[in-house]
Amino acid sequence: MTVTAEARRATFRTLHEQGSLILPNPWDLGSLRRLEALGARAVATTSAGFAESKGREDYGMTRDEVLAHLREICAATDLPVNADYESGFADSTEELAHSVRVAVDTGVAGVSIEDRQGKGLYPKEVAVERIRTARKAIDDTGQDVMLVARCEGFLTGTAGLAEVIDRLKAYANAGGDVLYAPGVSKRADVQAVVDAVAPKPVNVLLLPGMQAKEMFELGVCRVSTGSFLTDAAWRALESTARSVLQEGHLP
Repeated sequence: MTVTAEARRATFRTLHEQGSLILPNPWDLGSLRRLEALGARAVATTSAGFAESKGREDYGMTRDEVLAHLREICAATDLPVNADYESGFADSTEELAHSVRVAVDTGVAGVSIEDRQGKGLYPKEVAVERIRTARKAIDDTGQDVMLVARCEGFLTGTAGLAEVIDRLKAYANAGGDVLYAPGVSKRADVQAVVDAVAPKPVNVLLLPGMQAKEMFELGVCRVSTGSFLTDAAWRALESTARSVLQEGHLP
């Protein structure tokens, strides 16, 4: 690594000002190297992809393991790195503040905080206070790290579009730099999210069948891939291994 964390953070913010950012998600150093070679301008970690690489389910990693992963990724690249930090690995606001500060210490340029609590969501008032806490924790470090506020309503199946938008607007007012509701896919819904939190940038999870160009035309700032790259790699391994194990030859 030859570029300082401060410089990468400044670059990350500039990329958001420019928009049309495709943010792929590596899960280890090997996938990171390939994304660098393909021209990625920034990357984001993936909690599901990282967990799968360790033989676990999503949300199966500890905070210390994720922090070590973030340090490894940040130390290995000059690209800005956005951290998939789940729900901050903390329930109380005091512990959340500490958790966010130690994430900033890894060198990341962005920290994503979800409103997921188990299989559902934190109550809105609690979730808003958690974003406000994360915002203050970042500011207290003196580092220009972007806060990505995520509403998991679509993925948990516990909130519809109106509630998701209501939460995202509240998270934006609480200090979220980027708003993100993974699972939104209909053009009208994406447009509604973008319009609701403007002028703050929106991240959209690129689902199968979606086109990044179309998302950018709707005003989306950045698209990410979540665990889809990891899943594609596992499918390729399984297909090749099945050919060898069951048929005795490479496909």
